[in-house]
Amino acid sequence: MVLVVIFIGSWELYLRNKGMFLSYDDNEALWSNKRLHVYMPSDQATVFIGSSRIKYDLDIPTWENITGEKAIQLAMVGSNPRPVLENLAEDKNFKGNLVIDVTEGLFFSKGGRSTPDKNIGYFKKITPAQRFSFEVNHLLESKLIFLDKDYFSLEAILGMIPVHERPGVYGGPHFPKEFGKISFERQSMMTDKFVADTNLQNKVKNIWDGFRKMNKEPPVSGKSLDSIFQSVKLYVDKIKSRGGHVIFVRTPSSGPYLAGERMGFPRQKYWDPLLAISGCPGIHFEDYPAIAHFECPEWSHLSPRDAIVFTKNFIEILREKGWTFPNKQTTTALNNIHAKTNNHGF
Repeated sequence: MVLVVIFIGSWELYLRNKGMFLSYDDNEALWSNKRLHVYMPSDQATVFIGSSRIKYDLDIPTWENITGEKAIQLAMVGSNPRPVLENLAEDKNFKGNLVIDVTEGLFFSKGGRSTPDKNIGYFKKITPAQRFSFEVNHLLESKLIFLDKDYFSLEAILGMIPVHERPGVYGGPHFPKEFGKISFERQSMMTDKFVADTNLQNKVKNIWDGFRKMNKEPPVSGKSLDSIFQSVKLYVDKIKSRGGHVIFVRTPSSGPYLAGERMGFPRQKYWDPLLAISGCPGIHFEDYPAIAHFECPEWSHLSPRDAIVFTKNFIEILREKGWTFPNKQTTTALNNIHAKTNNHGF
């Protein structure tokens, strides 16, 4: 026991001295904990689903301070959000506000279901013992850096050993830890080091480029695309029939990534029909000067500073579209924010 305590204590001190930081495991237990909150009244919470962009781009403290309501983050990194949309649509007790983030390459995909299916399955079968274990893990994870499973477990450390890829074998992407630390509310944030270090940014850009080269399948079209549109309409209609509200958002991307998305998923073929067929409003970042100017450090996600600016302006755009918030000071706060951001050149 003494040796174990000494080893663990030394490991924790070493990580802290190396500048490592607390980050929660974004696993099925944490997702299920947030999924439990979707039953809050619609004037007290908004649910967000999608892929990684909304996890980076929505600054939850900013949202909650301005709107006076909870932001329930159910988006999943590298995943198709349609299974989560289906899960909420089939849940007769969900009657709330839903924001759906659309990253075309994932949203209009036949795949990307492994993580959503795992998380939803865990949520449906969660046991009292697992809930108790989650609370214990939460307490420990909030204090100890070495419990970060994605980077400091034995399996993770072994996975970081630089081994040359063999033909036909892919070991998966190795994102730098500085790219995303995760809060208990499931918000992902770049570290200051990542924002300042172009070498780290280039590593992630290379991963995106690798994904592009690996993906030989053309964007979905024809009957398969029509089927996606109809299934989304079915799901949102179920939510709206219970009094819920649904809106789609296309969060920012930039550089070659954005150019490739424009080419592969032209708005007139994907975004515009999605809104027309579903009957839902949408916010595309390119249509609003206040959120159209961002340069993503690695082409696909906002820095923490830009996420705050995006969230403030996103709230204002939602308000202009008729969304109401419980915080009576929201309008005044947004007007003040608008004046300040204009003075700073945003």
